[in-house]
Amino acid sequence: MSSPSERYAAARDAADHPETAAFTARQRFSLDPFQVAGCHALERGRSVLVAAPTGAGKTIVGEFAIHLAMQTPADKAFYTTPMKALSNQKFRELVDVYGADQVGLLTGDTNINGNARIVVMTTEVLRNMIYADSPALRDLRYVVMDEVHYLADRFRGAVWEEVIIHLPRHVRLVSLSATVSNAEEFGDWLDTVRGDTEVIVSEIRPVPLEQHVLVRDDLLPLFDDRAGLATSKVNQELMRIRSFTGSTYESNRRAQSYRSARHAGRQAPRPQRGGHRPNARRIERMDRPDVVRLLERSNLLPAIFFIFSRVGCDAAVQQVRRSGLRLTSTEERREIRAIVEERTRSLQDEDLGVLGYWEWLENLERGVAAHHAGLLPAFKEVVEELFQRKLVKVVFATETLALGINMPARTVVLEKMEKFNGEARVAITSGEYTQLTGRAGRRGIDVEGHAVVQWTEGMDPQAVAALASRRTYPLNSSFRPTYNMAVNLIDLFGKTRARQILESSFAQFQADRAVVGLARQVRDAEESLAGYQKSMQCDHGDFAEYGAIRRELSDLEKKNRQDGQAPRAARDKRMRRIQSLRTQLQRHGCHRCPDREAHARWAERYWKLKRQTDRIRRQIETRTGTVARVFDRVVEVLEHLDYVTEQDGETALTDAGRTMRRIYGERDLLVAESLRQGLWNGLDAPSLAAMACCLVYEPRRDESGTGERGLPRGAFRTAYERTTTLWAELDDLEKDHRLPGSEPLAAGLAGPMHEWARGGLLDRVLIDADMAAGDFVRWAKQTIDLLDQLSIVAEDAALARTARTALDGVRRGIVAYSSM
Repeated sequence: MSSPSERYAAARDAADHPETAAFTARQRFSLDPFQVAGCHALERGRSVLVAAPTGAGKTIVGEFAIHLAMQTPADKAFYTTPMKALSNQKFRELVDVYGADQVGLLTGDTNINGNARIVVMTTEVLRNMIYADSPALRDLRYVVMDEVHYLADRFRGAVWEEVIIHLPRHVRLVSLSATVSNAEEFGDWLDTVRGDTEVIVSEIRPVPLEQHVLVRDDLLPLFDDRAGLATSKVNQELMRIRSFTGSTYESNRRAQSYRSARHAGRQAPRPQRGGHRPNARRIERMDRPDVVRLLERSNLLPAIFFIFSRVGCDAAVQQVRRSGLRLTSTEERREIRAIVEERTRSLQDEDLGVLGYWEWLENLERGVAAHHAGLLPAFKEVVEELFQRKLVKVVFATETLALGINMPARTVVLEKMEKFNGEARVAITSGEYTQLTGRAGRRGIDVEGHAVVQWTEGMDPQAVAALASRRTYPLNSSFRPTYNMAVNLIDLFGKTRARQILESSFAQFQADRAVVGLARQVRDAEESLAGYQKSMQCDHGDFAEYGAIRRELSDLEKKNRQDGQAPRAARDKRMRRIQSLRTQLQRHGCHRCPDREAHARWAERYWKLKRQTDRIRRQIETRTGTVARVFDRVVEVLEHLDYVTEQDGETALTDAGRTMRRIYGERDLLVAESLRQGLWNGLDAPSLAAMACCLVYEPRRDESGTGERGLPRGAFRTAYERTTTLWAELDDLEKDHRLPGSEPLAAGLAGPMHEWARGGLLDRVLIDADMAAGDFVRWAKQTIDLLDQLSIVAEDAALARTARTALDGVRRGIVAYSSM
């Protein structure tokens, strides 16, 4: 029972923050201190950055922002996520709270109730809305940016910074991030570019994490907790196993008694050891089905096994299946089948066979599944739903599962502490370890979560402990100016202002924190200079010109008085200039103005501030200036190709530049130039789909991506060759302007995409593509996105119609399927 003083403090807090109190009362659990602090900051009218571990409940603060918007008659709230799957999940949650009429969803290929007061969207959609000055931004009060640490993503991260920089200043920003080691630095940048931002960092996991090492069939604690209290000291038993000094670990009496004590006191019981003794030189690893049985007996399911390859995930499911292991009851199997059939009823029977549906369903009914990017998105969503409902007990997943999706488990198992990064096997970082093990422990269900690392030959327990103890996950900007960004900024703000805006990016902030503050001083000074100019306007002439003459005259007269030792010739020259300036001053129209001295006072303030501003500009120029210099090079390329032009000293867009405003993607310049040169005019719909695929497809490292075997024949080949030639010319131009250029076109998927757009059968297309269904769907959706842009921006009406026909040809079957 709380004390009188605590009750008084709670009452006072509720009186000071009534909306937080009302919102908290509706929750099923009491809010943690960091959640309360975030809500209080929003209620005080501030923006907020919340950095907390995975599963800690950061989204509560975002949901409170939506609550605040809905307390007014018209305010809107946008909730942005980095992935369509996350957007779909959040959309469903918010519909449950506010009703379908109040909540919308915009994810590029899905548009539901886009004018609602609450709209969930991918971050790119919001960026595009800002550049288009969409009327949907009217009455926007709050923007929640979930998983804002995605701005470190080298492909998409710049979008997050674009949104943060360009959102109207009155919009309150709720930034939700995983625990990063430089949250304060990121918060300082947000405060600089957005103003009045409170940084709230929580290192506390809502569910404590127990860390184990699985040595054959024994779960040993990673840290020494013999006294009942976990310490940062590595379990000495693990160190002895590594060194193999003395007898083997199984015959070590001390280890036996230690395990017996833990068995007696632990809530999750430890399995009994068999009589087999391993060879002293080598510790055999348990087979995956045996590890699953061990976790089941120890009451440590549901579990996620992180395996850093898709093939490994699928093989693990097959291993469990062959072992005959079944983790579900009859009733659970019946429920699983009903959910799966309901979620997949839109798929055609012939496609189900190609997708391995029946085997997948049988594995689900056993309570086991794989989760990776090669799976059909619909199948992944079903796995996520069944796992959340505790019907699937074990998921073998790649590390992509650790990002974003709400799919916590009781236990996370890491089979290896290294992964293949495309070039070599490398050890996982402490940030990756934190992200992966962050899935362990379900709030409100588990007393503690469990992270299990399987023993491997040569493992160093000290190194594992260091990974588990460290919180080094720095957030580094991936921001770089693109052609699309440049034309949009120039159109909205002009070249000079656009350059200053880019000086405010997090990339520049990290390169030289001072430049952001200096750039903001310049922007503030420019507003004041504009006001001074207005105040010193004179009906008799240009007072800025008059003030410049007066100022130069004053400076020369002062110098003449102080510099009596100057050579005679220099003094004579100075006197001639002084006399000339006096004559100009007396003849100037403003010299006869009755309000001359009042104007002069404003002019004095103007010139004083201008001198200071020019000095700050020079400081910015001498600092790193990396982002602005890249922007200048991008603009030079655009000028060379006539996308922008100089008019009366100002940079303006040409018609081609205005078209490029609406072309988004890595190959924005190549797409714009191809359209302008008419390289794709006359292509039929399947050929245009294949061409769009060549522009978005990125082959695996072991593919060349440029071979012509299997390319569609006829007009496509001519268009492809001309587009490839154009790419080479643009690549040379970019390198001439010290820009990095781009990768060659990749035609590896052109044939299968052409076949699919013609109505080809799924099994034939997947065989020709030599890829998993999930991968094909992902590239097909990116192809659709580009075709959609072409149908809007193409000036050739026939090409625009062909793009729409091609889009419809690609968006069918498994590509069109959506759970929304």
